[in-house]
Amino acid sequence: MTQFVIVPGNGGGDVESSNWYAWARDKLKELPGVEVTLTNMPDPVLARKSVWVPFMHEKLHCSENTVIIGHSSGAEAAMRYTEKYKVKGIILVSACFTDLGSETEKVSGYYDDPWLWEEIKSNTDFIIQFGSEDDPFISFKSEQCVVAENLQSDFRKFSDRGHFMSSTFPELINTIKDLNNI
Repeated sequence: MTQFVIVPGNGGGDVESSNWYAWARDKLKELPGVEVTLTNMPDPVLARKSVWVPFMHEKLHCSENTVIIGHSSGAEAAMRYTEKYKVKGIILVSACFTDLGSETEKVSGYYDDPWLWEEIKSNTDFIIQFGSEDDPFISFKSEQCVVAENLQSDFRKFSDRGHFMSSTFPELINTIKDLNNI
C-alpha cells in the first residue's frame, strides 16, 4: 500500500477548496493500492518548518511507503522532511530554495540552514518536479531550475502553468500513473 500525502502551500486556508488539492486526492483514491492524506496544516499562514516537519512525521505518518506531494511551501517542507527521514518519493510543485526576499518566507525557517541535497536524494527512491516558466512567485531559472539541478529531479517543465493554482492538475495524476512500483 502506498500512501500519498499532499502538503499544500502556505496561506491556502481550507485545503478542500484550495487549488488542485482535493481534486488530486479524489483522483488518486481511484487508483488501486493507494491511500491519500489531505488535511489542513497547522500554522497555515507562516508554514513554519518547526511546526510542519514534526506534524508530517507525527500526525501525517510519512514513512518509507509515503510519496509526499508538496506544493510551494509544501515542496520546501517535503525537502526538509527528507533531509532527515526516508520516504518512497517526493513530488515537488513550484519548489524554491531561498526566501525569495519575502519576510513571511524568511520567518518560516526553511531557509535558515544550507540544503542537504545529498541526504534528500539518498532518502528518496525518486524525485519528480513540476515547474513553470511563468510562475509569478518563484523564479524558474534562479530557483526551480537550481532545485532540479541539485536534486537531479525528473523535472517536468511548463511555460504556461504559473504557480500551479488551478482547480485540476491532470499532469500530476498521469505522472503518478506512469510510475512503477506504486
